[in-house]
Amino acid sequence: MSVPSVLAIDQGTTGTTCLVIGENGAVLGRSYSEFTQHFPQPGWVEHDAMEIWEVTRRVAREALDAASEAEVIAIGITNQRETFVLWDRETLEPLHRAIVWQDRRTTEMCKELKAAGHEADVQARTGLVLDPYFTGTKIAWLLNSDPALCARAEAGELAVGTIDSWLIARLTNGAVHATDPTNASRTLLYHLTDAAWDPSLLELLGVPQSLLPDVRASAGDFGTSVGEHLGIEVPIAGVAGDQQAALFGQGCWEAGLAKNTFGTGAFLLLNTGAEAVPSTRGLLTTAACDAEGGLAYALEGSVFIAGAAVQWLRDGLGLLDAAPDSEAMAQALDDNGGVYFVPAFVGLGAPHWEPEARGMLVGLTRGTSKEHLVRAALEAMAYGTAEVLAAMEADSGVETTELRVDGGAALNDWLMQLQADVLDIPVRRPALVETTALGAAGLAGIATGVWRSASDFLGVQAEGATRYAPSMGEEARTQLTSQWDRAVRAAVRWAQDV
Repeated sequence: MSVPSVLAIDQGTTGTTCLVIGENGAVLGRSYSEFTQHFPQPGWVEHDAMEIWEVTRRVAREALDAASEAEVIAIGITNQRETFVLWDRETLEPLHRAIVWQDRRTTEMCKELKAAGHEADVQARTGLVLDPYFTGTKIAWLLNSDPALCARAEAGELAVGTIDSWLIARLTNGAVHATDPTNASRTLLYHLTDAAWDPSLLELLGVPQSLLPDVRASAGDFGTSVGEHLGIEVPIAGVAGDQQAALFGQGCWEAGLAKNTFGTGAFLLLNTGAEAVPSTRGLLTTAACDAEGGLAYALEGSVFIAGAAVQWLRDGLGLLDAAPDSEAMAQALDDNGGVYFVPAFVGLGAPHWEPEARGMLVGLTRGTSKEHLVRAALEAMAYGTAEVLAAMEADSGVETTELRVDGGAALNDWLMQLQADVLDIPVRRPALVETTALGAAGLAGIATGVWRSASDFLGVQAEGATRYAPSMGEEARTQLTSQWDRAVRAAVRWAQDV
């Protein structure tokens, strides 16, 4: 018998994962592929938008082919946020490589906007800070780089969007140009509580509104996929940025529930319900999803580099053959040998927001081995998370009693135990750590009746969660975190002492 199912497309920073998830919560088909990272200048990061589309289309077909018993009812999309594409509305051809969320080319533009006194107003409107991380200044940079692009944009010939919008446009052959609030809220162009593109911000950055997509509910109508691409004609019914999708997939759709996704970066979100809580401690206020896929709010702390540091040790330095090897290498040591790694390759995110910071290794001695470097990269994920959670609790007044985790690095048992020890609260990992894809599937499935409600969706997910209880003493915890704080201060000082 055919199983009503959802195709979840999870388009991430380094690769695309596609899952076919049945109404019983089972993963019926899966495929994944990496794609090329481009670094044209120091601090610049780009993707080939057409390669993203071709890779996504291929792995989606592979997942569908593997799910022979599935009757796909809908498509859900989740995506790397802040990365954007500019394309021709008629031909759907991209006019520049996608500029990635990690890209820092607009650092000077952000400094100028801050110096002109705009940051307080921008933060009040968007919940964000003026940082190159976000899409708006990148769009402005690209339009300003070529007067012909500006003219075509003003004439309505071009479209811009985050990766969800790009995939929707390709899947629908240009019939739909849309996004959802969770992605729109990451652009510096969207008024968070008015839930609309903000004319004053568009004017500030020189972005024509005609370029921008419609903003639709995360569980809603995003058009129909044309059969020639995936071999199915079904509605695209769920869209959310990767971190908000993971928040939904973890069942954190009520105020007070938090999750951390250990992916390329580490992203901690705390659902604050219907209230957009402003931050005074370097966090972001952002859109999230309620149990029906409608608009809710969250506090977010973004650690820009997490798993990407292990990827760099693998690909850039050749210190390990595969990322999972990092667990055994860390376990082989009795301690960290006093080595700390601040992986600020693209600046420091929350709660520091220092775009000029760069990666720093401290505490090296003649006894330092490659295992120490790998362990330091893993430890950095736990320490960075602890910094963000402390700021989040202070802003919200909520004391977190459990952290839900997902993402590739969450499979590392040694790291998850360290995370529980550093936080001094339990850490819970679900059986399926691909909760970004799961959240996109949930949004699309709830919108199309695959699941009657969010509770039904959560109820069919496989059991088998792993819980890590803290076991480290207070003295050891304080020693580790104080030395991490010292390393971060050194990185910030290095950035500012110019």
